[in-house]
Amino acid sequence: MLSVLLPVTIVAYAQQQESARMDSLLSSLYPPDRPGAAVAVVKAGKVAFLRGYGLADLATMAPITPTTNFNICSMTKQFTAYAVLQLERAGKLSLDDPISRFFPEFTPRIAKAVTVRHLLTHSSGIREHYGYVDRSKYAEFWDKDVLATLRTVDTLNFAPGTHYRYSNAAFCLLSQIIERVSGESYPAYLYDHVLAPVGMTRSKMIQPEFTIGERAFGYECSQDSCSLADADQSLFFSTMGDGGLYTSITDYLQWIDAIMTKHTLDPSIVARVRSAQFPIDAARGLSYGFGWFVGGSGERQVVYHTGSNGGFRTIIFTRPASGYAVVIFSNRTGIDLEDLTRSINRIYGIEDSAFIRLDSLID
Repeated sequence: MLSVLLPVTIVAYAQQQESARMDSLLSSLYPPDRPGAAVAVVKAGKVAFLRGYGLADLATMAPITPTTNFNICSMTKQFTAYAVLQLERAGKLSLDDPISRFFPEFTPRIAKAVTVRHLLTHSSGIREHYGYVDRSKYAEFWDKDVLATLRTVDTLNFAPGTHYRYSNAAFCLLSQIIERVSGESYPAYLYDHVLAPVGMTRSKMIQPEFTIGERAFGYECSQDSCSLADADQSLFFSTMGDGGLYTSITDYLQWIDAIMTKHTLDPSIVARVRSAQFPIDAARGLSYGFGWFVGGSGERQVVYHTGSNGGFRTIIFTRPASGYAVVIFSNRTGIDLEDLTRSINRIYGIEDSAFIRLDSLID
């Protein structure tokens, strides 16, 4: 009997030790009276750790729990990309379509040169919209306003398909392509065809008059204090396709499970969006997929993305061969989530040499 139970006991003890080390690490970073984070670890396809730390709202002192809803910033791009490939699978578009097919109002020379694929891989050369906006004309700035702003801009950063340059504007244009092809609003299409089918029923895209329960607010934090970030007042916080999704760790784990098991997602689409599509740094083996960064190959391949908007900071790190994932949703600045992810990987014995820092690769 002992020989049968001993391995189980050893495994249980190891799991307890991992959780204890995680709790010690995260409690030291996120004290209970300050903004914090929700953190999850998936190991061998099973949730191994799931906890919240700190406060979702300093005004109400509401604690962060696994069901707290955060703006996940640029992690939204993976959902936008999946929706585009879903529409391609349905025969509604081709990734090699020039964007002139969808935006006849766009400057023709540029619209004929830039394709959907270029938008998806940050290789379009499309200029960011921020420098072209007359801010006095807008109270809030939406994806349709990105299109209206860029449609007459007649210069590119580089010839499409020749270089990588991270582009929020590209994913705002993709949300508009989704609307024009599907006949639905981007939030409605995403919820009906991507979020709800995997069980993310409490997740919402930011919209006019937006409300969501159990909401975290973003904070700018120094060593001594935290103040509410101007996210809700920031002109560009409201764009959707590049970073407008609010979700909880609990809901997002439904997405990770669907990616890993492919039970409720199209496995061919999952494979494509999470595979190398455009090289970023060949020497270090880093590429962009469709809405995901891809590092390394084979057993050591890692697929990941970060997010930053207002006071929110987020990261998803996965090692597909191990069925492993780390998810961190934080509502404060001042803590490096890429470094924290590496620390978590060490606790769980995950080799992550293909995990390349993104701070110089995301504007």
